[in-house]
Amino acid sequence: MVISLMFAAVFIGTIVFLIWLCVRYIPNDKIGIVEKLWSAKGSLSDGEIVALKGEAGFQPKVLRGGLHFGYWRWQYAVHKRPLITVKQGKLGYIFSRAGEALGPSQTLGRVVDCNHYQDVEAFLRQGQKGRQRAVLREGVYAINVAVFSVITDDGVFSTENDSNLKEWHQQLSSLQGFDPIVIGSSSEAHVDDIGIVTAHDGPSLDQGEIIAPPVGNDPTQGDYHNNFQDIEAFLRAGGRRGKQYATLLDGTYFINRWFAQIEHIPKEVVAIGEVGVVVSYYGKQGNDTSGKTFRHGERVHQGERGVWETTLGPGKYPFNTYAGKIIRVPTTNFVLHWITGKSEGHKYDENLQSIDLITQDAFEPILPLSVVVHIDYQKAPNVIQRFGDVKKLITQTIDPMLSAYFRDVAHKKTMLELVHSRDVIQQQARQELRDKFEQFDIECVDVLIGKPESEDADDGKIENLLEQLRLRQLSLEQIETYGKQEAAAAKRQTLNDANAKSEMQEALTHSAIQISIQTNEAEAQLARARKDAERRVVTAKAESESISLEGRGQSDRVSLVGKAEADVLRKKVESFGDSRLYAISLVADAMSHSEQPLVPETMFSSGSDGQMGMLGTLMTMLVAEKAGVKIPQHHGDPLESDETGITIE
Repeated sequence: MVISLMFAAVFIGTIVFLIWLCVRYIPNDKIGIVEKLWSAKGSLSDGEIVALKGEAGFQPKVLRGGLHFGYWRWQYAVHKRPLITVKQGKLGYIFSRAGEALGPSQTLGRVVDCNHYQDVEAFLRQGQKGRQRAVLREGVYAINVAVFSVITDDGVFSTENDSNLKEWHQQLSSLQGFDPIVIGSSSEAHVDDIGIVTAHDGPSLDQGEIIAPPVGNDPTQGDYHNNFQDIEAFLRAGGRRGKQYATLLDGTYFINRWFAQIEHIPKEVVAIGEVGVVVSYYGKQGNDTSGKTFRHGERVHQGERGVWETTLGPGKYPFNTYAGKIIRVPTTNFVLHWITGKSEGHKYDENLQSIDLITQDAFEPILPLSVVVHIDYQKAPNVIQRFGDVKKLITQTIDPMLSAYFRDVAHKKTMLELVHSRDVIQQQARQELRDKFEQFDIECVDVLIGKPESEDADDGKIENLLEQLRLRQLSLEQIETYGKQEAAAAKRQTLNDANAKSEMQEALTHSAIQISIQTNEAEAQLARARKDAERRVVTAKAESESISLEGRGQSDRVSLVGKAEADVLRKKVESFGDSRLYAISLVADAMSHSEQPLVPETMFSSGSDGQMGMLGTLMTMLVAEKAGVKIPQHHGDPLESDETGITIE
């Protein structure tokens, strides 16, 4: 029994031992790198590390997860290594220890189709040893690290403890080489930038060139390298090592940092109110478009080497500053101050100072001056071609020209004339400097002259002169003021009169209305009087005519009555036969009707016998008539008295 158990244990142990000798287990998250310890085919040749023909050494294929048979421990050593994992959005770099040697101008091994370095045999047919152009993108790879050393963000994967690999890892980490290139406002720096590419592989630049020309930028062509991401296409297109003229624009790029170094620079911005004049260091030699008479450098077409004749307007440009530079020229009016210690924001005048003068009467003032300048955008290339930049134009041309001009003006004028004639000098300077500036393709818009001052603050000569001038002007102003005050007093009196009239305006208006009313009433009364007078005249005329007619009628009636009465009386007289008798009858009739007694109780008689009186006469006649005595009648002239004393007419 014991023997049987021992036999079984030995048998099982033998089986287990045999399995241990020939069976290898690889976990699923690892690979097995097979190293053949000895072989009947001998060892590898010098310089080889991979046994492609069964020689002793590292085998090209790796063991994946699971059980593997036939790898006897006395003949094979299996090195377990983890799978290579490249994280999302990261890059992995390959260093090959096997393959052909690099060419004289190569820095990186060519790209071959080898299933991302997982097929060693395919790589070794065309691959080159050394650092590789191709990179690993995100994913998991079963790479034989005995042949290929892999450098990722997580570390170095290799069977060799090579210090170079660690150094490369540190360099790539410092360059952020395991991350893709992000260009534009979406980058981590949040800067609107571009990428300047410096290639480290490919043929060198031609003699005299400073930047590599752009190649392989047409997506429709087979050599399109897709912004330096396809290195083989870049080299096929004729790409050169060195600074590249083509830039990386906004986007994300997976570029091998061993192949190209990327420098971030901001985009060039030409602001509103200025243009950009391009001075290009790259391009073919062009023809000078400025003409033979303009001998201040070359002006060329866009894309050629020199000063471009076309300017860049306001905007943002992905300009490669290694291929040229953009000189900004203001196209709006800008002010230059010749005032010590004063400067505008553009800083063109930061080195300008007030102009020192000497007048005709030996005063030495300093003159603060401001000049408004304008540059036509079409003439901006001429200015840059002639002077290099705007600041040199100011310091090398405008400054000495203005200083000399105003010193010449000051030599011909006294200090007072310099002060008094400021507007005239300013106007004359504006015109003359405008003509001078046109010779340099710039425009003098205006010249503004300040107050001349003493350079030494303690020197009171100019101030004393100005004080005398102020006193003189004050006297003139006082005269003018008194005249104005006199005129103002007259105006005030006029104003007071107007105010008084204004205050009495209501009464004046009321009285004027009353006058108008009374005038109207008088005119109405006059009209009524006239109408009444006319009525009265008409009435009077009518009454006159009526009276005339009535009088005429009365006259006619009286005349007729009188005639009738006369006829009656005549007939009465005729009936008496004697008019005296008729008169006596009338008297007698009147007496008969009298209330007085006909014969007074007492009667007195006076007079002579010849003059009996009227009563006696009447009585005589009456008695004579009663007695039948005839009384003589007389016709015509007055009657004469007869013997009786009675006179009858």
